[in-house]
Amino acid sequence: MRTVVLISCVSKKGVNKAKAKELYKSALFKYSLAYAYSIKPDKIFILSALHHLLDPETEIAPYDVTLSNVPKNKRKPGLKVLNTEEKDEWGKKVIEQLSQQTDLKNDRFVVLAGQEYINPIIKDIEYFNLPLEGLRYGERLAFLKKHSNND
Repeated sequence: MRTVVLISCVSKKGVNKAKAKELYKSALFKYSLAYAYSIKPDKIFILSALHHLLDPETEIAPYDVTLSNVPKNKRKPGLKVLNTEEKDEWGKKVIEQLSQQTDLKNDRFVVLAGQEYINPIIKDIEYFNLPLEGLRYGERLAFLKKHSNND
């Protein structure tokens, strides 16, 4: 049984093309990645609303797509929010990509993501741990800071 960590993308991104692990700029992403490295998994992937499943070393350009529910009055111009049908298709694509690189029935998945990223994929993963489940943003950051090797 291998350990695979899945981290969700975030809206705060750099302005230039970069490796995925460097493009995402929020504290939540930074500490999620540090936590992922600290548990020494066999693989780490980023769940991207646009790219589906990303290796952290993959170079990508900034984009404005999200799975999260963002009220219309809080959306920045140009932000594409996927609807339910698009989220289902996104989940199928992620599972397809994961099944090519992991064993969905035997590997252990640690998922560091919100429900919008978890719900479309979790039914297809046998063994999973959701260490951030039920935590609000500040609580997530505190947990990740406490349990990672990054200060």
